[in-house]
Amino acid sequence: MGQVGKAALGFAFGVAALAPASNAQEGNAQNDANNPLTPKVTINLQDYYIPSFKGLPGRDANQFLLRGLIPLNLFDTPQLLRFTLPIANSPTLPTGSDPGFGDLTLIDLVLIPGKPVSFGVGPVLVAPTASTDALGTGRWQTGAAAVAIAPQSWGLLGGLVIYQHSFAKDDGRDPVNLLTVQPIVNVNLPEGFYLRSSAIWNFDLEHDTRYIPVGLGLGKVFQVGKTTVNAFIEPQYTVWRNGDGVPRWQIFGGLNFQFSIN
Repeated sequence: MGQVGKAALGFAFGVAALAPASNAQEGNAQNDANNPLTPKVTINLQDYYIPSFKGLPGRDANQFLLRGLIPLNLFDTPQLLRFTLPIANSPTLPTGSDPGFGDLTLIDLVLIPGKPVSFGVGPVLVAPTASTDALGTGRWQTGAAAVAIAPQSWGLLGGLVIYQHSFAKDDGRDPVNLLTVQPIVNVNLPEGFYLRSSAIWNFDLEHDTRYIPVGLGLGKVFQVGKTTVNAFIEPQYTVWRNGDGVPRWQIFGGLNFQFSIN
């Protein structure tokens, strides 16, 4: 792991060791800011930097994610529409890289509130909007997503599972058969800080390429007027992998904005 990742991990461990328990009101604010089922208009500016790949020595990549969440109430049913548009710089073979847009992903989650666990389930649609072949699949995809979130007095537990499969043919491009699993664990600290782990496990069932990263990072939640801002950085190391071209480790960081609209 590089010096940036080591420094972030060391700082996070130091804060956790020294800090006393946070109060309930502060913990609720941190939980709401990190809960993917919080029904607020949200804009996420997130980034994955990958400095090292297995089987691709000396290559790196970067993927910026423009992501948003829009609460809806269709047919008297509360829902969340989530969109994700990557803007990436991906390595190409044998040398070089391709910058541009990736494929647009839309998820419509129907909210199922409950205690102690809330759920969101719904369809997934992926549009082949990538500007180059290296940045997308070239295929329309559909699938399903499910989220389970259990807020705790000390933080947040949950997970997000997404399955997507291509249904429209593009000559010369491989089919898509992808499963991702994202465990979510947050531990709240004083002054709006929190520890986080949210690395996404990837299972490419079409090519039998799979990898499981584990992350540990630090974030802070604070208010700017009526807007809740959530800033974080999370180094993630791949503890298990099968196949070449997968990250050895990566750094995930971002700024999330939740808007209170009255």
